[in-house]
Amino acid sequence: MKTLTLIAALLTASPALAEPSRVISLGGAVSEIVVALDAESLLVARDTTSQYPESLTKLPDVGYVRALSPEGVLALDPDLVLAEATAGPPEAVDLLKASGIDYVALPEDPSPNGVLEKIAVVGKALGRETAAQALSQKFSAQMAAVEAQASRVATPKRVLFVLALQGGRVMTGGEGSSAEAIIKLAGGINAGTGFSGYKQITDEAVLAAAPDVILMMDREGELSITKTDVQTHPALSQTPAAQNEAIIAMDGMLLLGFGPRTPLAAQTLHDALYPQTEG
Repeated sequence: MKTLTLIAALLTASPALAEPSRVISLGGAVSEIVVALDAESLLVARDTTSQYPESLTKLPDVGYVRALSPEGVLALDPDLVLAEATAGPPEAVDLLKASGIDYVALPEDPSPNGVLEKIAVVGKALGRETAAQALSQKFSAQMAAVEAQASRVATPKRVLFVLALQGGRVMTGGEGSSAEAIIKLAGGINAGTGFSGYKQITDEAVLAAAPDVILMMDREGELSITKTDVQTHPALSQTPAAQNEAIIAMDGMLLLGFGPRTPLAAQTLHDALYPQTEG
């Protein structure tokens, strides 16, 4: 009931905006919500992280969400920009807001309630409140099933999320990070403790974390990490996870995006953590 009350309040807090016709979406989760609300036809462009569903890749790409060119965005003549909270740089965002177009920033909260807030905000901005309520109800039902499953795990595994290996140093997700949030939703324990957000940690800290499982993103490019990288790293290779070859790679946007697919992300991670499941 609290969830439905939250959504109703968000959707009725103020009059809805007139339905836009030229929308630019900045952020993979933002774009997924637009599509889930059956409003993909309103999109005229997207950012580089917006690659699901695949149909979005046919739209013009205005660049990485944290390194935007306001000129490139404005050249497409949008009447609404929907953006994740981390869109930037700040001066670019300030210019977009000053241009007179509607600029709506979504709340940043890596949690199921945070996703519901995003859905409500996007639904109101697009004039799709009814669709947003339906999507929220579907999301809540899916999330409740996943959380119930996670709660039945008798012996949670310690999971270390490895975002990058920079100069041989492990960058991992700590307290309050989206990585910690998805690990907990899947029924695991975040092995990255004692710090907030994402941070490089020492080899000694890696060994002290003693993860049962190493989690990383399945991606290409200079920041990509392979199982071989893990198994040859001086510290990671000595962890129980590496020695037992308990290394999981998942699509980064699915894993950390906290959009409509979060129940799928948590379920997929849960199944990988507990293949002969306890729940």
